[in-house]
Parts: sequence; structure tokens; C-alpha cells
Amino acid sequence: MARRSSLVLLAAFATALSGVDAGAGGVSVPRNSIVEVGPTLAPLQHVRFCLHYPDECRSNSPDNERIDLTPASLTLLKRVNHRINASIIPISKTYIGNLNAIWTIAPNQGDCNDYAVTKRHELLNKGLPSSALRLSVTKTAFGVGHLVLVVSTKQGDLVMDSLSDAIRSWQATDYQWLKIQSAHDPHLWVEVRSPVVLPSPFLSADKF
Repeated sequence: MARRSSLVLLAAFATALSGVDAGAGGVSVPRNSIVEVGPTLAPLQHVRFCLHYPDECRSNSPDNERIDLTPASLTLLKRVNHRINASIIPISKTYIGNLNAIWTIAPNQGDCNDYAVTKRHELLNKGLPSSALRLSVTKTAFGVGHLVLVVSTKQGDLVMDSLSDAIRSWQATDYQWLKIQSAHDPHLWVEVRSPVVLPSPFLSADKF
């Protein structure tokens, strides 16, 4: 059943993908990938995170390296997403005026930031390229700030989310997309443009 659901999602991506564009340096970029607008300031808490976890903010791959989305790689993403979502007890954290509050890897309790950096940490340890594992700041439909992990694949950009065990296309969320880590340097961030929401057939195929 797990393999079948992975194949369904792969088929949905293949259907939605209409081709690739040449990005910077002639790198092929799927047309359903996140649209970068230009450089922007890194979140203050990410700057603090890099000071506390310097190894997490070093590049281990060429610029714009993407993951080949196969049943095996999709299964890995699903497994890590589900396990981290189940292992951290959700709590609210106040960062303003609290110097002890930081984004933390693998805490017992944490917020969306802790989920996202823990998933990225685990996937880096599995050998996935840092340029394909990018933290992204969004806003939910309720206007609440929310951090997710975006996985850049050769078939498009996927979201690993503390609010869902489903691995979804970034276009299949109802989030307002604000900024994302640069694929060139984990310290740098770029502003992004929110997508046009995908039609319902793709959304239904993307749920499992």
C-alpha cells in the first residue's frame, strides 16, 4: 500500500509537470518549483540557529542540486516526516525577549521551527544535499507564521510540514509563501512568490 501511494504521487507530479526551464547557470528547474523574487533578510532566529548549530548551515553540495523523486526517496521523506511529527510534543514558544528560546534539533517539546530543523538535520545525515533541503517561512490561512521544510526534487518542490503527515507539493498548500533559504548558501534567504493553487484532481492524488 505504501509503495502504491508513492507511485500515485509520482504519477501526479508527472502529470502536473509541463516541462523544465533553464535557471541560473543553465540549471534545469521544474516549472512547478518555487519562484524566487530576490534576496531578503534571514530570519533573526535562523541567524541564532546557525551560531548554535554551525554544521547545519554549511553547504554539502553543488548549487541547485535536486533530489530525484523515486519511490525510495519519497518513502524516506514520508518516514522522516511522520516520525518527527510523532516524536516532538507541540508547544508554543515565545522568542521576543527570550534569549533562551532558539530553534532546537530533536527536542522533546517544540514548535514548527523545531520540527522543520530536525527534519532537515535527519535528511542531511541521510546524505541528501543541503541545497535541496530548504527551510521556508510561510503564513497559514489564519495569518500565523509557520516554518516548513521544502525538499527540491527534479520533479518539483515538496513540503514537509509539522501540521500534516502528507508530503505535498508547495502549490497544494493554502499557505502564503514569504521567504526561503537560498540553494546557494544555507545562511542566505530569498523572497518567494506565492503560487496559483493547483486544481483539485492533483490535490486528491497528493493525499495519502
